[in-house]
Amino acid sequence: MSKYKKLSHVIYKCDYHIVWVPKYRLRILKGTIKDLLTDDIRMLCEWKSCEVQELNIQEDHVHLLVSIAPKVSVSKLMGILKGKTAIKLFKSYPKLKKKPYWGNHFWARGYFVSTVGLDEDMIRKYVKYQEKEEKKIEANQQKFEF
Repeated sequence: MSKYKKLSHVIYKCDYHIVWVPKYRLRILKGTIKDLLTDDIRMLCEWKSCEVQELNIQEDHVHLLVSIAPKVSVSKLMGILKGKTAIKLFKSYPKLKKKPYWGNHFWARGYFVSTVGLDEDMIRKYVKYQEKEEKKIEANQQKFEF
């Protein structure tokens, strides 16, 4: 089956596909900016105990497939990723603070997120037949009770 991860009191598989864009969807995520973003996104995800499964930075958007522990919310992770990378980009490239970026806003507002889960049909079957399986187990346990 799939890879599950563990924390002290939870076993989980929380994978997300996240996409976000620079302000005005400018085609600026290339060259050294792309390299800096790649390193920073991986480092920040590791810092928040998230596992980057895939990362693809295009000139005008970022695709991230990431496994996030249940103790970290998607919105919190995105706030950190967008905030910290914007600060570092503005420090490394002061010209970015000028027009068309209008101050300290490198990323556009919002982002796209979608869960990446198990096969839907498999889950439907599991939910549908779970009660039947539990009744079988209970019946077997009652046979051995004194």
